[in-house]
Amino acid sequence: MKTVNFVEDAELSGVRETSDGYLVAEVRCARTGIQNYAGSEVGLMDQDVVRVYRPEAEVFSTDSLSTFSGKPVTNDHPPEMVTADNWKQYAVGDIGEDVLRDGQYIRVPIKVMDAAAIKQIKDGKRQVSMGYTNSLSIEQGTTPEGETYDAVMRDLKMNHLAIVQRGRAGSDVRIGDSWGAYPITKDEKPTMTTKTITVDGLTVETTDAGAKAIEKLQRDNQALQDAATTAQSSHDAALQEQKAASDEAIAAKDAELATKDAEIDKLKAEVLTDADLDKRVANRSALVSKATSIVKDAKFDGKTDLEIKTITVDSVRGDNFCKDKADAYIDAAFDLLEVKADKFRDVVKSQDKQTQDDDDNGQDAYEKRLTDAYKSTTGAAA
Repeated sequence: MKTVNFVEDAELSGVRETSDGYLVAEVRCARTGIQNYAGSEVGLMDQDVVRVYRPEAEVFSTDSLSTFSGKPVTNDHPPEMVTADNWKQYAVGDIGEDVLRDGQYIRVPIKVMDAAAIKQIKDGKRQVSMGYTNSLSIEQGTTPEGETYDAVMRDLKMNHLAIVQRGRAGSDVRIGDSWGAYPITKDEKPTMTTKTITVDGLTVETTDAGAKAIEKLQRDNQALQDAATTAQSSHDAALQEQKAASDEAIAAKDAELATKDAEIDKLKAEVLTDADLDKRVANRSALVSKATSIVKDAKFDGKTDLEIKTITVDSVRGDNFCKDKADAYIDAAFDLLEVKADKFRDVVKSQDKQTQDDDDNGQDAYEKRLTDAYKSTTGAAA
């Protein structure tokens, strides 16, 4: 069983124009019984004509009838199924809701609202053709009326109703139909007009329907190529952005690691050996000793070397003397105080020695005077 697109012709009847300028009409658009199709159109290439039977139970089934109402009316058959995606492109009107059985036919009301299509109908374009899908089963049999058939049509689903203008003098003059299989009369020989087209540089002879199908495929293929190109461009742009972001992140991480390496090197350089520690302790002790010798009552506990020097200099030169001064300036000011203190200590030491010597000489002189006085007194007494 295969799904095949079919068309079925009928005539407009009861055409009238509304006050809005629309055209409304009724049409018998489907029927039961047997219709003949070219074997090539239904997939039986070895048969010229295939007799397709549409049972009454299938044509008038509730599932099939429910597919008529609201379907679009088109001006000629479109090259593809009419859907919500392309409805505005193809529709010139619609089928009404009063879907009725009329003997072996189905009768539906239609409304045409497109001005160009209305003009063509007024000018004589009065045939309609129902476009529908179905499940075609290749099976031979005989109808209740005694007619033989080669295939059975089931599960009819309406897609659209097309306004068409076809020749009725036989298949040689009928317009090729790009939408589906077109019925032929019993006396017709299934011949088809052909046209030549070029596909990828190759000349191809095909039917009008085939040409339209190929053109649609070419358009679809171009659309797919355009979409693929757009997708590739978007993909490449995304990869470029990702690479740029990755390079930036790597550069940032390298900079961070370089900073940490520098910090580690600095910390390693600041690690003291035992000898360095002993030297630093000795230097600290000497600094505190020098500062204390200059400023007797200053407290240097917990102070840095520079803070000790600042306190010492400010104590001698005045508060805030070292404020806003460079470290080198404070170091020099402290060293100058140290030099002065050393000289002061030398002077004091010299004066102390002189005083001590002076004190000894006085004692000797005093003792000598006492001795001499004693001697004087003794001599006088004698």
